Amino acid sequence: QNSRTAKTTSRKSLCILNNQRASGAENMKIILVFLFLAPLALSAKAEKDYSFFDAAAPPETKSRFAMLDDVRILANGLLQLGHGLKDFVHKTKGQMNDIFQKLYIFDRSFYELSLQTSEIKEEEEQLRQTTARLQINNEEIKNLSQEMNSKIEDLIQNKIQLQEKVWGLEDKVTKLAIIQPSTQETKEISSLKAFVEQQDNHIKQLLKIVEDQHVQLDRQHNQIMELEDKLNHIELQELAENSFTGEQTEPEAVPFPVRNATAVTHQPDGAAPDCTALYNSGTRASGIYTIKPNGSEAFDVYCEMKFGSSWTVIQNRVDGSLDFNQTWDAYTNGFGDLNEEFWLGLNKTYSITKQGDYILRIELQDWRDNQRYVEYAFSLGGPETDYTLQLSRVSGSIPNALPEQTELKFSTADRDMDIINDFNCPENYLGGWWHSECEETNLNGKYVTPRSRGRLDRRKGLYWKPKKGRYYLLKSTKIMIHPTDLKSFD
Repeated sequence: QNSRTAKTTSRKSLCILNNQRASGAENMKIILVFLFLAPLALSAKAEKDYSFFDAAAPPETKSRFAMLDDVRILANGLLQLGHGLKDFVHKTKGQMNDIFQKLYIFDRSFYELSLQTSEIKEEEEQLRQTTARLQINNEEIKNLSQEMNSKIEDLIQNKIQLQEKVWGLEDKVTKLAIIQPSTQETKEISSLKAFVEQQDNHIKQLLKIVEDQHVQLDRQHNQIMELEDKLNHIELQELAENSFTGEQTEPEAVPFPVRNATAVTHQPDGAAPDCTALYNSGTRASGIYTIKPNGSEAFDVYCEMKFGSSWTVIQNRVDGSLDFNQTWDAYTNGFGDLNEEFWLGLNKTYSITKQGDYILRIELQDWRDNQRYVEYAFSLGGPETDYTLQLSRVSGSIPNALPEQTELKFSTADRDMDIINDFNCPENYLGGWWHSECEETNLNGKYVTPRSRGRLDRRKGLYWKPKKGRYYLLKSTKIMIHPTDLKSFD
């Protein structure tokens, strides 16, 4: 962009210079025509005056007066021409000074832009080299981890064999409790016990090494992800705040419910407590079903069949067709269409989760259709606690953006439970959510497209903001739950 701006400024300066040159050329043409026609006019006037006084004056007198008039007229014309040339020179000089000043400013700007471009290219090359080195290290660590796993499997097999021998020795010891063992058998037992202890210590050391390797592998993976974020930020500035860096390899997800799709409400015989129970009973198609959690009234939910089970969807956003800036009552009871965008409702979600331990899965999609996810073990309080949420991260492919091991109260614009420094988060960021700090994330905020460049609009949008990282502007989100033990409702 800077280069294009510099080129445009250069073209404009050249156009101004060409226009001024053309204007000066036109003025010079007019002056030359005047110089050519003035003598002709003076000569014609002199001949006319000479013929008029020819009969009345002597030849010497007529010639003298005709020359004086010619000289006066010519002098007057030359004087006017001199003034015109002087004005033209001053005007042209001022225009040339302006042009040289603009060209100087342009040269300086172009030089500064060249320096900035060179710096950006050097930083980009350094990031590429660092990313390549980290990827090589990552592959080496993976290979080492595979070798360690293979050795651990061998050691486990050896341990099983040793345990079988120990059990045999225990039988012998039981028998020897009655019969006094010989000295040779006692030595054999002692040596076998020492060998078993040595093998156990060796296995523990290997397990510790493997754990350290896994920690190092995770650290290298996080560094690679951060470097990929920086690299994509340089190469794609226009989408730097709107997209994830790279797609996460995971099982293919069932597409989100599409608008205007025709869905059927399923009512199987006997109300199930949640979608997972429906799956366990043989249901395999995603859609709207009626469930009846223990101690609650029956209601409809959207069940998504994926990953060898069924998930109960509690929030879905795909295109911004539904306004999520709703009241406390709306968020408590739920709103929207289960086939399109919707919020299931805090009360219904609580009636499901109070049946046991559940996993909360959040799926995110950016404007380049890259997908990420994060899963939490969680607990959700009832209405008497203002539906307090407590999270503990289990897995995911994106940095965490929600506080863990912290009680988060749900808030809306008309009922803010946690006003921070007199700043109402739901009112200012347009949507009910479990706020702790107003900038951490907001999956129920205003739906904003990447064309919105204002910082205030972007902060009010649908985004994911890790503690240390940039904003990810989102195209779609989905929040789902399923029991920690998938067979808990068999």
